Amino acid sequence: MENDQPGYGMNAAIKKAARDCGPAALDTTHNGSNHSPIDRLLPLLDRVKRTGPNTWIASCPTREDKHPSMTIRELDDGRILLHDFGGDSTGEILAAVNLTFSDLFPDRPLDHRGKPERRPFPAADCLRAVAFEATIVALAGAAIIAGEPITQFDKDRLLIAVGRINDALSAAGVTHG
Repeated sequence: MENDQPGYGMNAAIKKAARDCGPAALDTTHNGSNHSPIDRLLPLLDRVKRTGPNTWIASCPTREDKHPSMTIRELDDGRILLHDFGGDSTGEILAAVNLTFSDLFPDRPLDHRGKPERRPFPAADCLRAVAFEATIVALAGAAIIAGEPITQFDKDRLLIAVGRINDALSAAGVTHG
């Protein structure tokens, strides 16, 4: 699915150029400071879909995702939060699209007197991101119950699914143990 945000429907060649050159490649005003952090980031990602007010999911640019595994949230003050349920760090994600940590922050000074975010990602986003992984676990369980052999690839994929589910719980602020 292509990005569903206005202005974010770029073809693959333009996206590659933007990733190679950074957000300045997308700047038609010749003044990069006119763009918000979200406007710098979203055009560089694939399969971006809005999941709610100021929240999106997208494919992680560090690998070939079959399903979007990264959540993006824009805070009220313009800061951007990223979380990849595949385990890649924010630094790895930013490097893949030729951005830096400073690109996640607005150009204006922040008011540091605000309350810290208790849960940086809405629980609904975490549930959407983990739904596919739960299906993997269910399919593996059904195969085991049916007495079907489980390949090493299947075992490895099952471990990835369990890890991503645990990461989703942590990102949602749920304690488990």
